[in-house]
Amino acid sequence: MTQLVTDLMERLGGPGAGLAVALENLFPPIPSEVILPLAGFAAGQGRMSLFAAIAWTTLGSVAGAVALYYAGRLLGRDRVRAIASRLPLVKLADVDRTEAWFARHGRKAVLFGRMIPIFRSLISIPAGVDRMPLPVFVLYTTIGSLVWNTLFVLAGYVLGENWTVVEGYAGAFQNVVIAVCVLAAGYFVISRMIKSRAARPGRHARGSR
Repeated sequence: MTQLVTDLMERLGGPGAGLAVALENLFPPIPSEVILPLAGFAAGQGRMSLFAAIAWTTLGSVAGAVALYYAGRLLGRDRVRAIASRLPLVKLADVDRTEAWFARHGRKAVLFGRMIPIFRSLISIPAGVDRMPLPVFVLYTTIGSLVWNTLFVLAGYVLGENWTVVEGYAGAFQNVVIAVCVLAAGYFVISRMIKSRAARPGRHARGSR
């Protein structure tokens, strides 16, 4: 993966780094934690300017996010509700609460979501489903991506040949995010199963005897 990104940067320079980041949004197995510090290292080696590394990677982030935004718009609210209605333990009321939350906090979710592993790509889809105005989506995506990309590109630029150190710290952060997601999902499933069992008519009937 690192060799693929390196080849893109050697052949295309800054645009190659931007293309790699755009693909990372669409195909998460290509990690930005590798692409961005590597772009910073390449800038330190004089293969591109530091400004170009940050600008092109941010442009790539926005391009990939916009593609997923339109995927969300094509999916649409009705399809999301139809899918949710078929999922075990999920109620349409859950979808309604999620929609209401996103309507209130969607801009902050897009802004800060761009700085959180896993959610960096996924946050674009609900923004599209909710039909957030495209200029607003692009603005907050650009700001969030610029902050995230600048930190990682600068880290690679400063660390030089030791740029791979960044990946280790970023990987630890990602593991924490995954653990939190797993715990939250487990809590949702267990609590919903308990409520479902408590609501069964047979249990009430036996308890009333």
